[in-house]
Amino acid sequence: MVIGGRDFDENRTHIMGILNVTPDSFSDGGRYNNMDSALFHVQEMVKEGAEIIDVGGESTRPGFNEIETSTEIERVVPVICKIKSEFNIPVSIDTYRPETALEAIKAGADLLNDIKGHEIGGEYGRVAAESGLPICIMHNRNERNYKDFAKDYYSDCVEMYEGAVAKGVKPENIILDPGVGFAKDTAENLYVMRHMDDLKDICPRILLGCSNKSVIGNTLDLPVEERLEGTIATTVWAGLHNIMFARVHNVKANLRALRMAEAINNA
Repeated sequence: MVIGGRDFDENRTHIMGILNVTPDSFSDGGRYNNMDSALFHVQEMVKEGAEIIDVGGESTRPGFNEIETSTEIERVVPVICKIKSEFNIPVSIDTYRPETALEAIKAGADLLNDIKGHEIGGEYGRVAAESGLPICIMHNRNERNYKDFAKDYYSDCVEMYEGAVAKGVKPENIILDPGVGFAKDTAENLYVMRHMDDLKDICPRILLGCSNKSVIGNTLDLPVEERLEGTIATTVWAGLHNIMFARVHNVKANLRALRMAEAINNA
């Protein structure tokens, strides 16, 4: 898959570095919500080996309050423009709003990252199709109202994929995200990580985003600032299953662990 002019091997794991330009993200809220600190952090992540940067302008932590679309656009567009002008690295826009996605595309975004993949059949799908850009669609629900979680989850993912294709998105431009931390309890989050290979029957390209999330905190009984080792374990797990992207806050530690695990696995 080509993203931002770079070839990404679909059979190995690439590190996506997270840049939250928000005041209230659960893990790093307020640390990078001015231009200088944001660009410095991008520079750090690029040096540490990130292959793509995911820019988000709204916190989607549990219980988050939605912001105005105009506020999200004001946060992300200048940052995307600056990253594209100062760094040779693809940029992803983390938004579920078609208006923000459109403005981010104009600013130079190379990948769309939609946490409300269940709504892809609407305006967002049209924007994605017309842009011709790759898009990551994440499993989510407005309510956690499953009858049989395993069956319903898989069926939801099929519907997301087919909905994107129906809107005109090319199948080879689609990435699926199992949606760890969204409309799932701890057991369900662990289940979707354990069964990521099942999603490859729908789409061979998968993105895993577990970094510092509550499933790690609940499993290990740890606060958000102590979840690095748990995050690394999920990244290594992704690598051993040839998941295409691992989306993380700490690039250096996750990449080192990932490459070591790959070396052992390929020996």
